[in-house]
Amino acid sequence: MLEQYLKNRLKEKELLLMTHIVLGYPSFRESFEIVEEMVSAGVDMMELQIPFSEPIADGPVILKANQESLAGGVTVEKCFEFAGKVTRSFNIPFLFMTYYNILFKYGVDGFAERMKQCGIRGAIVPDLPPEEGDTYLSSMERLGLDPVFIFSPNTPPERMRYIAGVGRGFVYCVARKGVTGSGTAFSDPLSDYLRVCREATDLPLALGFGVKDKSDIDFLKGKADIAVIGSQTIRLIEQEGVCAAGRFIRDISR
Repeated sequence: MLEQYLKNRLKEKELLLMTHIVLGYPSFRESFEIVEEMVSAGVDMMELQIPFSEPIADGPVILKANQESLAGGVTVEKCFEFAGKVTRSFNIPFLFMTYYNILFKYGVDGFAERMKQCGIRGAIVPDLPPEEGDTYLSSMERLGLDPVFIFSPNTPPERMRYIAGVGRGFVYCVARKGVTGSGTAFSDPLSDYLRVCREATDLPLALGFGVKDKSDIDFLKGKADIAVIGSQTIRLIEQEGVCAAGRFIRDISR
């Protein structure tokens, strides 16, 4: 299971790295090259986002990538095919990130079955509350897949405990209100929030929304278990090309 993999990795590294790409952006060929660069640079896990027309949790950088990916003809089926290719090629866990409408239209049971078939280890579905996810949760449990849920700064401690009780793998802690890609203050209030998150669960904690440089990574050591990097790598790839992804990961990991 994903939780045990992460806990074993944390015996070797103080803070793990999870990166995020939008599938088919700029193209599937380049998506594969980006994965290759990131794995070579030492990332521990990756989120593969199936693009959606209304990605409500995402800011302008990832929104644009979703829109351009869809305009380029990316489909859910092509995303499954790509996922199978990368899970066969690289020895790290991959998860899907997408929105519930994708699962609903595909069929939740069928979507989970395809995840299992192509080697995906779990999923993050940010607009699916666990109270409304019985079919999803039962399918994931039956197939040994991990449903990853989200804490936010607005989540009361008692709800954190409830979410942690139904989630598996790790908990994704959103660093602040709002969408991806905006600035985050890496300061005492964030430390306090992560302390509350830690008290609510024994699952590893991932922190995302605004991680962009080595100082952010250094701040999170000892406070979170996984740093999640998404918008910043997409910006760099747009500006400097695919090879920038690997250089960036190596720089922040030193």
